[in-house]
Amino acid sequence: MKYLLATTNKAKIRYYGTKLKEKGIDIVSLSDLNINVDVDETGKNPVENAIIKATAYNNLSNMPTIALDEGLFLKNVPDDIQPGTHVRRVNGKRLDDKEMIEYYISLVNKYGSNGRLSGYFLKGVAIVNDDNTFTFEYKANREFTNQQSNVIDTGYPLASIQIIQPIGKFKSELTEEEEKVTMDVEQKDIFDFILNTINTLEQKETKKLTR
Repeated sequence: MKYLLATTNKAKIRYYGTKLKEKGIDIVSLSDLNINVDVDETGKNPVENAIIKATAYNNLSNMPTIALDEGLFLKNVPDDIQPGTHVRRVNGKRLDDKEMIEYYISLVNKYGSNGRLSGYFLKGVAIVNDDNTFTFEYKANREFTNQQSNVIDTGYPLASIQIIQPIGKFKSELTEEEEKVTMDVEQKDIFDFILNTINTLEQKETKKLTR
């Protein structure tokens, strides 16, 4: 079976799409299917947004669809300006990569200590196929700095101000080997959920075909 990875974010396509293909999953993108529809993400949390996206693109593609969303929560930052599910949108404006970096550095300077500010990404994953919806939630701790890497990951600019421990390097500067021992380990539960769900879907499909 083919699976649609429902995101236009180049960084997510690179990371999740590549890793899933390495695990033997036949992944296609929205651009592969010439789908250019923007989905209005009105959920109250990352899981709800992931369900909204996965459901909409499943209806458009008629393919089992994987969607991911995330919210950001920062220590000491007042509730009324917590990024939450609006990581890229501030005061009603969608920030470009450069503006995002500048804005979050300003939060580090205002609410952090010694140029560092801790927080976490709350990640939501949804897989939708016809009437079946599977969801998963995961929290990934992060440390942000007011220093910026010269390496900017297009579509995921905050990687250039995140320090990944225990390596102590900017996320955007991780080598493939360093990514394997940090990000891949951190994301293991997400990939396990996706792979287990795909296994369930394919078992159901096999039973259907053998009836």
